[in-house]
Amino acid sequence: MTSVVLADDQELVRSGLRGLLEARGVEVLGEAGDGRAALEVARRVRPDVLVLDIRMPVLDGIAATREAVATGLGSRVLVLTTYDLDVYVYEALRAGAGGFLLKASPPDLLAEAVRVVAAGEALLAPALVRRLVAAHVSGPPPWSGTPAALAGLTDREREVLVLVARGMGNPAIAAELVLSEATVKTHVNRILAKQGLSSRAQAVVLAYESGLVRAGGAGAPRPGRDR
Repeated sequence: MTSVVLADDQELVRSGLRGLLEARGVEVLGEAGDGRAALEVARRVRPDVLVLDIRMPVLDGIAATREAVATGLGSRVLVLTTYDLDVYVYEALRAGAGGFLLKASPPDLLAEAVRVVAAGEALLAPALVRRLVAAHVSGPPPWSGTPAALAGLTDREREVLVLVARGMGNPAIAAELVLSEATVKTHVNRILAKQGLSSRAQAVVLAYESGLVRAGGAGAPRPGRDR
């Protein structure tokens, strides 16, 4: 069973979220009213996912995400907020969040989002990625050769990163490249390790910031062979 710690400064909201998640088979191990308290609870109970509101006292959700990643907490982060603002999405992803969901989303989507993030996937629609990157990443040139930031990746790893940046999950990438899902997972894990990233969501941001792909444009050409 997937487990979470909930953090929101409104007790009524936390109570509602707990009820929604528990009714859908997600175990709620604890709650907190601010980001600092959420991290303390998470260190004790080690949930699969931290569900964090963005606007909280003491430590907001973005700062709490950064600290969770920097200290190696091990719990993945799902940012849940009322505010549909690109800057929040972008900062949450850069901080290391695995997903971003509005509180107005359907209840079933919340439980599914928790499970997706717990599994290490990025909860990001391709349209959202294109929109936030277009708004907040000033234009690096389209990919030609190897972007310096990605020099440590093999041709195949860069090819996989392009497809991750397009919002594709491992099964879809495996079908596209005619690889096994296990092989794709290995490539994704190597990309994260080589680049010092904590989530697929951060890999998406890196792909756009480095110029490997461009918002609304094509990705890198396919190398055509593995290395």
